[in-house]
Amino acid sequence: MTGNSDDFNADELQTPEWMNTDFFLKVLKNCEQKTSKIEIVNVSISPASMKGDHYASVIFRALLEFQVNGVRKTKSVILKTMPESDGHKKEMLGKTDIFEKEINMYTKVLPRFEKILRDSGDNTVLKVPCLYSALMPKKVIVFEDLVSAGYEVVRDRTLNEKEVKAAYAMLAKWHAISYKINLEEPQYFDEFQRGVFNMSNIANEPFMTSGIINFVDLLRKTPSLHAYLPYFEQLKPKLLESCRESYAEYRESPKEGACYVLSHGDFHGKNMMFKHQNESDEMVNVMLLDFQICYVGPNVNDLIYSIYCLLDENLRLDFPALLYYYYTIFKDTLANIGFKGTSPTLMQIRHQYMRHKNLELFLLVTFLPLWYALNEKADMEDMMTSDEYRRSLYNSKDYIKYLEHVLPRYLHLGYLEE
Repeated sequence: MTGNSDDFNADELQTPEWMNTDFFLKVLKNCEQKTSKIEIVNVSISPASMKGDHYASVIFRALLEFQVNGVRKTKSVILKTMPESDGHKKEMLGKTDIFEKEINMYTKVLPRFEKILRDSGDNTVLKVPCLYSALMPKKVIVFEDLVSAGYEVVRDRTLNEKEVKAAYAMLAKWHAISYKINLEEPQYFDEFQRGVFNMSNIANEPFMTSGIINFVDLLRKTPSLHAYLPYFEQLKPKLLESCRESYAEYRESPKEGACYVLSHGDFHGKNMMFKHQNESDEMVNVMLLDFQICYVGPNVNDLIYSIYCLLDENLRLDFPALLYYYYTIFKDTLANIGFKGTSPTLMQIRHQYMRHKNLELFLLVTFLPLWYALNEKADMEDMMTSDEYRRSLYNSKDYIKYLEHVLPRYLHLGYLEE
């Protein structure tokens, strides 16, 4: 293991007993020829992520040394499983269907998406290879290790424009394919009904419900922000519910002409891995990760989510151009895969974006303070479980400075009107 143990999530420092030789033999038998004789020589297990990378899973890296028909081999794999230690994480996630959903994505949905792309002459890879998955006796997914292929999670800096555009291009292709399938075979996505705001275990968590309360308190005590207090006091009782309605719109009250797709649901920089050229450090590819909270909903929700979970302050100013870039890829992909219907126009997508503006305000008042803190190596467990700690995050000078800049813009754009 490299790095200090404080760099890793506590539940990834202790290997579960069931991750043993017998388990890894199952994994390898699923990868190699069924008639091969496989013998495991050694297994080394370590954490596969850093604090702040994620919260909804426990992730390990295993370096496997083994023999196949007497030939020595090595393979590095990533294991994603559910939390087993009693505590907040296990309690919050225990009754969700996030693993069932992600296994479905890797074994059914994404392979179909890739076949549609291949049939149109597009070799884009949408997923890391899944080597093994199971729901019993333990929920686990085993992937090829992208680090071994030269990919990395970008840490200690924000993403640059080229990296962001690559992520939007990947998302646009995914959205376009799912848009076509959902119109032609709406039952295909029946298992993807609930986004994060429709999962009561998560939506009712204090970190979701207390953001607007802490934000209004901040406005009240900050003279430079007093003017915005009436707007957000009015919004306070209904902000979270409006986000729930947004995520459930396709199932509960679909709008004519809206663009509904299979949304990623958690489209942020730590759910991506990038491959760069060693010599120039130029980005050459991106892989999206973590499909646990995918759902069918407005395509703009992933885009709105990206404003505060993917872009830095400078790229947020360029969002209209980034949206246009996404739209061109979306429209071209629909044409390439043989969509015969009428494609949504850019203006329709912009109108839809404005109709779901409360999601952007929710992210501003609830998620953005957390992102500022995570950039300073804050403890995610504290963020999720401590009301006092979350309140303290609203004292960030950088956050207040950003609010002084962005709230006038929201006022001028009409975001603060009914």
